[in-house]
Amino acid sequence: MAKGHRSQIKRARNENNREKRPHAKLSYARVSVQKACYVLDVIRGKDVQTALGILTYNPRYASSLLKTLLESAIANAEYNNGMSPENLYIAECYANKGPTMKRIQPRAQGRAYRIEKRTSHITIVLDER
Repeated sequence: MAKGHRSQIKRARNENNREKRPHAKLSYARVSVQKACYVLDVIRGKDVQTALGILTYNPRYASSLLKTLLESAIANAEYNNGMSPENLYIAECYANKGPTMKRIQPRAQGRAYRIEKRTSHITIVLDER
């Protein structure tokens, strides 16, 4: 039987399972998972300076979102973990499905078509080489 109050036990368990590597998460990004993954696949495993260069000149909309997210992850690594940006690389990056906004498009003869505006939750995890 565990000692302590239920909230203390949960806090201790969550502290042990917490992600130690620096990361940043963008929730409810207005881009579909599939479109975000095109850009994520390009930068996965690269060092952060190369990834920033790729994202700067990539014409896709998701690359502008990912550039600010990567800069945030680098700042988290410097400020919270004391890591230097020269040694960092993208260990993990993935996009999960967020809620879909349903909209209606009027069509001919009184019909209505559904438009789905998809969102995603994008996560970037960095690590040191």
